Amino acid sequence: MVKFKNVKDVKTEDAKKRFYITTAIPYINAPPHIGHALEFVQTDVIARFQQLFGKSTFLTTGADENSLKNIRAAEEQGVSTQALCNTNAAIFKDFAEEIGLSFNSFVRSSSKQSHWPGVQKLWKLCESSGDIYKKKYKGLYCVGCEAFLKESELVDGLCPEHKKKPELVEEENYFFRLSKYQKQLEKLIKSDKLRVLPKTRKREVLAFIKSGLEDFSISRSVERTKGWGVPAPEDQSQIIYVWFDALTCYLTGIGWSADDNEFKKWWPADVHVIGKGITRFHAIYWPAMLLSAGLPLPKVVFVHGYVTVEGRKISKSLGNVIDPLWLVKEYGADVLRYYLTNEISTFDDGDFSEARLVEKTNNELIGNFGNFVFRVLSFLKANFNSVVPEPDTLKKEEKDLLETLKKTKEKVRAAIGKFELRDAFQSAFELAAAGNRYFQKKKPWETLKQNPEDCANTLYIAINLVQSLAVLFSPFVPHACEQLWEQLGFEGSVHEQSFDDLDKLLVVPGHRIGDMKLLFKKLEI
Repeated sequence: MVKFKNVKDVKTEDAKKRFYITTAIPYINAPPHIGHALEFVQTDVIARFQQLFGKSTFLTTGADENSLKNIRAAEEQGVSTQALCNTNAAIFKDFAEEIGLSFNSFVRSSSKQSHWPGVQKLWKLCESSGDIYKKKYKGLYCVGCEAFLKESELVDGLCPEHKKKPELVEEENYFFRLSKYQKQLEKLIKSDKLRVLPKTRKREVLAFIKSGLEDFSISRSVERTKGWGVPAPEDQSQIIYVWFDALTCYLTGIGWSADDNEFKKWWPADVHVIGKGITRFHAIYWPAMLLSAGLPLPKVVFVHGYVTVEGRKISKSLGNVIDPLWLVKEYGADVLRYYLTNEISTFDDGDFSEARLVEKTNNELIGNFGNFVFRVLSFLKANFNSVVPEPDTLKKEEKDLLETLKKTKEKVRAAIGKFELRDAFQSAFELAAAGNRYFQKKKPWETLKQNPEDCANTLYIAINLVQSLAVLFSPFVPHACEQLWEQLGFEGSVHEQSFDDLDKLLVVPGHRIGDMKLLFKKLEI
């Protein structure tokens, strides 16, 4: 796994040169599902592009362990909550590495050393602002959401997200004074000082705020939680719960309460990447808590949709649960990454089909990008002894292709700036297709003897295009592009290159490429 190597180099004052991004902190009551894979890949693609843009990049992920979900899952399995969390946190961390999530920090919310002190520090700051108070409460509690719901939010008496009847709970909890921040939150989100993407989610959040914000519970009794979780300061009868605990992972992952200089270096987060089911907690609860604590707000809340399977919502009862760990083992991480970024719209729900994954990989990823790379490198090896030839004066076709490369670079940069990952991929994909068309049109296998100068031009431009494509595709299919970089005979890592150098002819005449290997193998179900 490639981690961002220069995270320690950026200075605190160089805010424009750093980029901090997070995934949501997933519940680990069960193994990862395909939705986790989507979020990990989207987050990683954004992070890798920011690294290419020259920013020092830090990525935080982790495991949300202090929840009723985990307590009940452990009871069902006949193990301790700590044992279940240890097992599942390891599975999530291994999966994150397997799929290529280049995280710098993996926060476990059960850590008494690195996480608990930060949670209690945030609590005390909000308490000192007069925003935490204790009261008895009776309400409908959804364990899946780990939140109390209003009756008006239910659909046919069920939680709209988890399709289950909430439990009626009555106990004394601590509450956070969310209502105090209603006007301030509305102004921040409406003005895009806190951007919520896409606009459909922004409208939903604003509508929810305008309907009237109510204070929310931030603790649970020791009895109900079986004592599992972060104790409330100065009240051993209460456990700090879920959102006040889990969201703080974004802070403790970069040194909150442990290393003040490191924390100031990275906060505020540039982007939180989350699923649509937890938009309210990240776009309303979280910024209110930060305002109360006197901390800067994140800049963007990026909300993705859900993954369906052949048009149907994933459900254990339907038997259509997709195991992303199996997919990575069967087809490879890059193939799954390619499908999730190219086939599924960045912000909307998208469908997963194993048959479609195989079809698209064979016809597009292999047939386009992989095919162009193989044609160029194999021709160089067979006819130029793997040495890049000296070009003649570049002609119109070569200049046109270089101009296309320049335009592609700007299209990709603009798409990433809007977080339109699929558009960025498509632009890179179209450039590979243009390279294939150019190679086919120039027919170097014919001009090798008929017009060797023209053949040299073709191979010189083509190998430079391959080099640029290796960089452009690296955030999407990082393992294959790292292998390609090695085949091209370059030192270092493709992930350390500069995006600004993409349209420069960096592969010089006389450069020798390395041993060839197929980047992708044809797939079968």
